[in-house]
Amino acid sequence: MRGIAILAATAALGSAASAAAQTVTPLAEGRLRYERVEQDGLPQDSDAVTVRLRTGVQVAEGPWSALVQAQGNLAIVPDYFDGLHGTATRPLIADPQNIAIFRAQARYASAPLTVTAGRQVIALDDERFVGQGTIRNNGQSFDAVRAEVVPLRGVKADVSYVWSIRTVNGIDGRGARPRSIGGDTVLANLGWDSPVGRLTGFAYLIDEDEAAVQGFRLSSQTYGARLAGMRPIGPVKVSYQLSYARQSDYHRNPNRYAAGYGLADVGVDFGGPRLGAGYEVLGASDGSALTSFQTPLASIFKFQGWADKFTTTPADGIRDLYASAGWGWTTLGPAKAVGLTAVYHRFESDRLVRHYGNEIDLLASAKFGRTTASVRYADYRADRLLTDTRKLWLQLDWAL
Repeated sequence: MRGIAILAATAALGSAASAAAQTVTPLAEGRLRYERVEQDGLPQDSDAVTVRLRTGVQVAEGPWSALVQAQGNLAIVPDYFDGLHGTATRPLIADPQNIAIFRAQARYASAPLTVTAGRQVIALDDERFVGQGTIRNNGQSFDAVRAEVVPLRGVKADVSYVWSIRTVNGIDGRGARPRSIGGDTVLANLGWDSPVGRLTGFAYLIDEDEAAVQGFRLSSQTYGARLAGMRPIGPVKVSYQLSYARQSDYHRNPNRYAAGYGLADVGVDFGGPRLGAGYEVLGASDGSALTSFQTPLASIFKFQGWADKFTTTPADGIRDLYASAGWGWTTLGPAKAVGLTAVYHRFESDRLVRHYGNEIDLLASAKFGRTTASVRYADYRADRLLTDTRKLWLQLDWAL
């Protein structure tokens, strides 16, 4: 009943905005992608050619707006295991065919206060703990009420109550890969623009109230702080991130555990060439399954390598030492925002320190008008965990 009441309020706000609409904005975006995965130990490779479309409309009047956006994913070449269809003799590509409402929200936005109600995207900080999973065609959205308050210049409080998480599994989701996960989740984030960078304190109380999803073992409470900033030194720009958090069991989680998180990251931009390095630790507790630091709402693909070998943190935790190098051009012939990036990862366990494996990630991307073209490659070489895996993506993204 609580969810129905909130959705009814959302619909009422949307009707109010539509009735006096002064601005109507169409929403449209498309993606064409070829993804190939080769994984040792499986008899067949995966090949997926998919088309993802999102269309919708936003109407606005003064501080009020209402938005509806649908998404659909079609597999043109379906030679892959999507987690729901096909067989597990092929590697997983988590892009099942789907048609659904991606966003349906009403919003009131003013200088000190923004309130958004309904199905929406929530991405906090670097998306390490809460994100939208943009790499997957079906994305991740939240049925929630979110309040963003700016009481003072440079200070922002961001609090969301989430009663359902719409997963990347789409409308056919079931069992351990459901279409949605219910619960009473609270996401609280307080940020301040300090002289040394954006300082954020956060509390994420995640309630995944679905027994089929790891037997409630992904419910957790996480408290921490993050500092992120950038400083010019002559023609060079230096960016940095520091983060620490502590996580423990929450709500119906039958495990009793506590685990830590730490991140130190630095990047140097020479106005073309770029270098970066970092060290991230998702700590372990006692070595039992799902007692290590977990981030089930994160944009997982952005972290710990693109081969997606660590979507669930191993029981003994993980330490990721990484370095990157790249080059960017504002304009190169007809192309804009051209970039080349290479990243190297060395993975070890946090508990009983042992080598998991190494990964090399490569990316080339460029924008042509409204279309962004990218080629991406990931090569994970296993040592004492998992199996060798290679992934290739060829992708075109278009947005209105």
